Amino acid sequence: MQVPNGPTGPYRLLVRALTAGLLVSASACSLHGIVRPAEAPSVVPDSATPSLTDAQASAALITQGELGGRWSATQGGATWRDGLLKTRTDTPDCQRLLDGLYAEDLLGEPTGARAVVGLDESGNAAQLRYQVAAYAAPSEVDAKLAWLRTLPAKCAQFTSTDVRGGRLNVTVVPTVLPGVGDAREGLRLTMSGASSGDRGDGSGGAPMLTLDFAAVRVGDRAVSLTNGGLGGAAQDSTQQAVQVGTQRLQDVLAGRPPATAPTVPTTAPVVPTTAPAVPTAPAIPTTAPAVPTTAPTGPLTDAPTEPLTESPADTDDNTAADTTDTTDTTDAAQEG
Repeated sequence: MQVPNGPTGPYRLLVRALTAGLLVSASACSLHGIVRPAEAPSVVPDSATPSLTDAQASAALITQGELGGRWSATQGGATWRDGLLKTRTDTPDCQRLLDGLYAEDLLGEPTGARAVVGLDESGNAAQLRYQVAAYAAPSEVDAKLAWLRTLPAKCAQFTSTDVRGGRLNVTVVPTVLPGVGDAREGLRLTMSGASSGDRGDGSGGAPMLTLDFAAVRVGDRAVSLTNGGLGGAAQDSTQQAVQVGTQRLQDVLAGRPPATAPTVPTTAPVVPTTAPAVPTAPAIPTTAPAVPTTAPTGPLTDAPTEPLTESPADTDDNTAADTTDTTDTTDAAQEG
């Protein structure tokens, strides 16, 4: 058999041999990478590193003493939550607001650590729920804050219906928050109705719910709260919780002790080691009494004046002398 001498002859055989060798080499490299994957460096994305630990979240919670003496630990969820927040409306954004307030997830579901505290206010029976949580990214929280910012226009006034068919009038207005954190948003929702089935205060009047919502982002962490009840919502309590809570979270993240002290100190209070400025004993002299112990001097001479009272010894001597004088006088009279 004649072997062609052109480019389709021995050259083609050589190309085939080289190609086969390259394929074997490539297969060996691939197998090498599969058999020994442990030697490849492991790459952990930055998002896998927790930005907030459970201990930090708990330490960043506010305490009842930071809001004033009217607040105490909660005794349980208020009954108005089911009757007033679990209602239906035809406006999608307004329904989303009601559902988020009821489920307490207006910022979405946290992806990291979280901690929650509940407080009750004795003056107007308000309840405050405060949460510290970590989320997937700052942009996720900012998107929720931007949506909340549109609600005073989209849901300025709307009507919702409860499970018994009672109609409730709802208004939403923006609230001003302290300029803390990286981004923030606040709303005030007021809900009232005239249905007799919704009367829950025993007064026969229409129920009235005032509820504040506030949220502040710090990096990919956020503090959020609801504050209010049938007796109203104190705006100063909402602002105080936002101010104190954001500062506390920033201190915890920076490794600093919280700027505000807890309600009950864990250590003994700092007291001065020296004597206090105010004397503990009354300021009275400890030397001579007010009555002098020596005889007073006369106004014109230095000779002591006689005391106004006589001592018992002097009284006895004078009595004896008077008795002697009387006896002598009597004897003289008898002799005469």
